[in-house]
Order: sequence, then C-alpha cells, then structure tokens
Amino acid sequence: MTDAEGNPIPGSGDAALRAAAERAATTRERNLPQWEDLPIPNDTANLRDGANLNDALLPILPLIGVWRGEGEVVYPTIEPQHFGQQITFAHDGRPFAFYESRAWLLDADGKVIRPAAREVGWWRPRADETIEVLLAHATGIVEIFYGEPRTQTSWELATDVTMRTSSAKDVSGAKRLYGLVNNGDLAYVEERAMVGQPLQPHTSAYLRRIAG
Repeated sequence: MTDAEGNPIPGSGDAALRAAAERAATTRERNLPQWEDLPIPNDTANLRDGANLNDALLPILPLIGVWRGEGEVVYPTIEPQHFGQQITFAHDGRPFAFYESRAWLLDADGKVIRPAAREVGWWRPRADETIEVLLAHATGIVEIFYGEPRTQTSWELATDVTMRTSSAKDVSGAKRLYGLVNNGDLAYVEERAMVGQPLQPHTSAYLRRIAG
C-alpha cells in the first residue's frame, strides 16, 4: 500500500517488506564465527549459510539468528536495572536449535557496568507441535520448559522442572513469551517465582537482528 506519492505507508505490507530488505542488507552476510578445520558442520545462525535447516525446526525458523538489544530486570527483592543482551539461535542441520544468551548491566547513560546473566541450552520442537527447551544458567539453575507456538511468530514456554545447585538462589518456576514485533524485531517477557515470591514479571527486552 502506498501514499499519493508512491511511498509505502508505515505499517503496511510494503513497508514491512522494505524494512525487512533494509535489515537484510546488513545482517545477511553475518554469522557466528566459523571453525575452518572442524570435521563436522559448524553451527550456523544464518539460514543462507551452513547446513540446511531441519524440517523439525520450521516452527521456530523465524528465531534463527543473532539478536541484540536492551531490557529491564525487576523484582520485589532487587532494584530495577537496565541491561544489554545478545541472544543466539543456531543449528547444525539436526532437529534441535542451540540457544545462548549473554547479558550486561547498563548505567543510566547506557554504558556497560559489568557482565551479567548467562544461559545456554537447546530448543527441541516435537512432532506434536510442542517445544522442549533445556536451559542451564551460570547461577547454578537448570530448567526444563515446555511450550508451543502461539502463532507463526510467537512462542510461549513454562517450566516443568527446575533444579539448582546448593549455592544457587531458590527458583521454583518461570514462564516466557517470545514474539516478533514491529516488522521483525524480537521481544520477550519473562515471569519468575523465586526467593519466596510468587510468579510475577522479572525481565523483558527488545532485540534487533544483527546476524542471519
């Protein structure tokens, strides 16, 4: 859809396509660092490179890539803080996706204070349209989520099992909702029940694709 001068109207299909093309101009050539001498396929976060995407991953295809942006962490037991974050969804051609999140605390001017939360894991879409997600946190928490796509561009997860080491804080459950917004950016919100508090908002972030 265009205006009287032939320009795409913001929010229209044409504008979305143009925005996607503009993003692709800077992200299409970027990928994870590659090992040239690895005897098996490298992980790839770019659907144009590396192994073909396994059909089992089609329900989470829009997530494959590297995303970076900022968010906020809140909870009754802490002071609200802003953070930067990079999330990676990659694959090696098999029916699971590698997931990694790295975060860093930011001051009021957006400058980095120090590294913050880290988590790694695997997203495993199943034939029954559910998604298994296994996450390990650097803080000593291990979680198993189950979820499903809500739409073609949104995914909802909730913990089934939460375990922790003896030195980790008490966490009893979590929920997450991921979704593509504003012509292809990634946003998510997370709720957590921990340290004696009921399930409630904990983190949220808005991320833009930087690779893939």
